[in-house]
Amino acid sequence: MGRHERRKIAETAVRVDSATLKRILKRVLNQTAELDAVFAALADPTRRRLVERLGDGPAAVSELARPLPMSLPAVVQHLQVLEACGLVRSEKVGRVRTCRLEVTQLQTVQDWIDARRRGWERRLDRLGDYLASTAETDQRPPKGEIQ
Repeated sequence: MGRHERRKIAETAVRVDSATLKRILKRVLNQTAELDAVFAALADPTRRRLVERLGDGPAAVSELARPLPMSLPAVVQHLQVLEACGLVRSEKVGRVRTCRLEVTQLQTVQDWIDARRRGWERRLDRLGDYLASTAETDQRPPKGEIQ
């Protein structure tokens, strides 16, 4: 997107009524709480390891606990944190509780990361434009070079 197109978009004013603004704000705040919960859950290396394993497909809790250096109840607590934030869903069939990764919640995180990336790319584009414009106006020879 060129500088002219960005300026044109910025000049276009959008009017939003207060009811719409309240709905948008409520949704953003809810999404922020969801993201906070997901990032808090993923802050723990054991939970990240469980999420990585579930990326290969559903697994029984006992199968998830087997390679970890902790008790089965400790693994269950980690899984409960992952379930509470929506990253993992579990169901019990008979005596076996099977967990699976909830990819829609991961997509929410990916969307948030992509939005941050787009913001930084815009900033870097503007910096590049600025540096290019100052390079064009600054035609001085480098230090030490004789004209």
